Amino acid sequence: MTKNEIEILLVEDNATDVELTMRALRHDKLDGCVQVVRDGEEALDCLFCRGAYSARRFDQPPSLVLLDLKLPKLAGQEVLREVKSDPRTKAIPVVVMTSSVEEKDLAQSYRLGVNSYVQKSVDFRLFEERVKQLELYWLHVNEAPPPGAFLME
Repeated sequence: MTKNEIEILLVEDNATDVELTMRALRHDKLDGCVQVVRDGEEALDCLFCRGAYSARRFDQPPSLVLLDLKLPKLAGQEVLREVKSDPRTKAIPVVVMTSSVEEKDLAQSYRLGVNSYVQKSVDFRLFEERVKQLELYWLHVNEAPPPGAFLME
């Protein structure tokens, strides 16, 4: 992996949740392949290779985006809307990881094209297991389309 490649983009503003997610990924030696961003605007800058992320290569998208819904500057659902409406990023798997129990958040996320929706657990062992299952499925089991696949339509 080159320095511009990101395996997982973690979009999370809560420092505790970042640390718990990184601890779960550390068990699988993936913590070095994770880019953490703290708000919705930074997430879009990273995904669309602009601003501080302009040196990142657009043809090397993250393999997975773990997206919180309650974010500063730009809400998670707005990030999801932009990612899934752009043919250059539409194929990137996005998993919402949230503490929200609101049915409207779940329904809206699926309307916007989320690939999976996971409720965060306050039990660390359960949280860790969920993160490991996400990593296993999205990075090892799932067959992702090639970068730019939706540009070919």
